Amino acid sequence: MNKEIINLRHDLHKHPEVSNNEFETSKRISEFINALNPDEEIPLGKTSKVFIFDSKEEGKTVVFRCELDALPINENSSLDYTSVNKDVAHSCGHDGHMAILSALAQKISKNRPKKGKVILLFQAAEEVEQGARDVVENEEFQSLKPDYMFGLHNVPGKDLHQILLKKGSFAAASKGMTISLHGATSHAAEPEKGINPAIGISKILNLLNGLIRNKDLFSALTLLTFIYIRMGEVSFGTSAGNAKIGITLRSFRNADMDLLTEKAEEIIESVCKKEKLKYNIEYNEVFPSLVNDDYCNSLIMNAAAENDYKIEHLNTAFKWSEDFGYYTEKYPCGFFGLGSGKKQPALHNSNYNFPDEIIETGANMFFKIYKQLNF
Repeated sequence: MNKEIINLRHDLHKHPEVSNNEFETSKRISEFINALNPDEEIPLGKTSKVFIFDSKEEGKTVVFRCELDALPINENSSLDYTSVNKDVAHSCGHDGHMAILSALAQKISKNRPKKGKVILLFQAAEEVEQGARDVVENEEFQSLKPDYMFGLHNVPGKDLHQILLKKGSFAAASKGMTISLHGATSHAAEPEKGINPAIGISKILNLLNGLIRNKDLFSALTLLTFIYIRMGEVSFGTSAGNAKIGITLRSFRNADMDLLTEKAEEIIESVCKKEKLKYNIEYNEVFPSLVNDDYCNSLIMNAAAENDYKIEHLNTAFKWSEDFGYYTEKYPCGFFGLGSGKKQPALHNSNYNFPDEIIETGANMFFKIYKQLNF
């Protein structure tokens, strides 16, 4: 295995930083990649960066992307390179994904493109969805005019080195919906003089449950998960006047997400009107569905075959979300899963540790995709 890349991964693992605070991580990546003499480095926002290997000849522009951020989780391990930052850990494997892209940079530095451009994107804030959205909205990134974009994610529970392929939707769209209900408090002995949101909450929950059970309304798996309900204060003499409901909406297809959102909002509006409640709705952590382009997916399949890696064709998209979906809305993209071990703890688990063995696997996959695009 490539000791230089492994040392880089261990160093990144030891010094994790949460979303939008990846300053030292970004600096460490710049030091490593610039030693390979890319033609250009461009900062995107506070910490995201792209490194460009430019042939100066007309041709395609392909982007390979990884993530910089770690999670607000306390690591539970005795590794030599355990996180030194309290309550922050690379429990999703982004340290490994950065190592894969860095290993790809080594390969490209020795096999520079003969035409077109190759762009390595180290993206901030994947865990909070806003990172990819910021990149696609960035004018400097837009000016690069990518023809194709590729990414990967390690997948615990699958054999080491196994490549997971899925046509169409690879990972679900999701969004967090926060419903604020505003009535009026009153004395608990005179609830009729106030507007208590309890009945409104009950009706909203029942009607939303009925909506999600209507499978004929949606074209693929669509979920609605109640996260929390908060109402009133711990004061037995006061009838509550305000409440909040947190719900996660999820679907394999963006059209279903749009329909689910529309129908849910109609239910909330109707109930609040009848119950004389004022309301407002906010959305957070909005992830579009990650949808693979057929041509890009074929390049991934060919790369796996050329590397002689075991392939699993998935019948169903993953229920989790990935902000790479923002790229698939704008550009032809390909995204695949990389098995990180049958006994590997789950993603976001405090015991998780990215396996060094699959760094070269991921780099080889990206490099074969690069070569297929006539670079």
